[in-house]
This record gives sequence, C-alpha cells and structure tokens, in this order.
Amino acid sequence: MSTILIADDESQILEILSSYLRKEGYHVMTAEDGRLTLEYVTAYPIDLIILDLMLPDMTGEDVCREIRKKSRVPIIMLTAKSGEADRIIGLEIGADDYLVKPFSPRELVARVRAILRRAGDYQVLSDRIQFGNLKVSLRERSVAKKEQAVELTTNEFRLLTTLLRYPGRTWTREELVEEVLGIDYMGSDRTIDTHIKNLRQKIEEDPKQPEYIKTVYGLGYRFENPAKDRG
Repeated sequence: MSTILIADDESQILEILSSYLRKEGYHVMTAEDGRLTLEYVTAYPIDLIILDLMLPDMTGEDVCREIRKKSRVPIIMLTAKSGEADRIIGLEIGADDYLVKPFSPRELVARVRAILRRAGDYQVLSDRIQFGNLKVSLRERSVAKKEQAVELTTNEFRLLTTLLRYPGRTWTREELVEEVLGIDYMGSDRTIDTHIKNLRQKIEEDPKQPEYIKTVYGLGYRFENPAKDRG
C-alpha cells in the first residue's frame, strides 16, 4: 500500500482528497503546515506528496526545496496560480506535476496513480548503465557522477534513463512527454525543456556545453556517449 502525504491548510480539501485516495486503496497522511510536512517526510516512508503552495508557516516552494535536499519522493504541487511562469518555477525546484485549483479530485487521483506507476516501473529492473563518469542503477534508482551521488526527481530519473537506454537516438518533445510524463499528461510539451535544463545542471560538467544530453535543433534531444565521440 502506497503512503501519500497531503500538505494543505484547508480542512475541506484535506477531507475530500483523503476520502478519494483512501477509496483507491492508498494510506493517507495529512499535514496543515510546512513544519509538520518536513517532519513527516523525515520520519515516515512517504511514496508521494501532494503539496499546496500556500501553507501558513512556509511557502510550498520552500518546503519543496527542503524535501529535495534529502529525498526524491514524487511531489504534486497544488496552487491557485495558473501562469506558465509559476508552473515552470514549480518544476525547476523539483516538483513532478502541477495542478491548478479548482481541480477535479478524480483528475488528481489519476495523476497520483500515473506518477506512482511510472516510479514503480524502475523498481523491478536490475541492470546498471555507465557512460564516462556517469553511473546509473535502474534497480536502485540511483545516479552517481564521479562516484558522487546525484539526487534526481522521479521525472528527471525517468527522462535520463529513457535517453541513455537508446544513445544516439533523437527524441522529439512529444515522444519524451509520452515516455516520461505519460500519454494522459495535459500540459505543454515545453515542460520537457525544464526537466532537461534541471538534469543538465546535475549531470553535466558544463550545462551550457553539455557532453551527454544534446539538443537537436528543430527536433528534440538525444543522449551521446562522450567517450565514443573522442574516439
């Protein structure tokens, strides 16, 4: 049974979402402020967090940043802000999905199910992949650069493994959206650009001149083996 933590200071939202998620068989925990949210993340094995951006003691962005310092747990952000810039900020600090209020609880449940399904895809794999200084364990869902652990979000990890399993193949944004975010994703395909930017910041020596993740202008992205390029 997956454990889901809902962080929101609106009791009605907590009650409605908890009811829907429990009917789907999830174990649900709730927190009404950022401090308690961070305590729960430290103390309990949480599988997914639904995080409101307007908490009474901390902003949701700050809570997300603190969580990302120590955990790759999937995060769905809830907000009343619908602007593209706000969604990009949420993704850049480590959120896996972004839902604007008001929303359908059924849509949220569908997104929870899709994210947990994607995260679970990698728990049954056992092979390891290495390119240059980059090592990836699919079973352990871990990444190391020069033997140093690299913390990736669920979507960043899925994006990286999708690219490096087919080195040299060019993926369009639409293809990566389907592979990484799922065919039911309703947002812009430019979301992939944000994930690519974040991933380059974490695995490349120089994100502005990437060795691994190359931009194929007018098409999309591909993963290259720098050792092969050096002949």
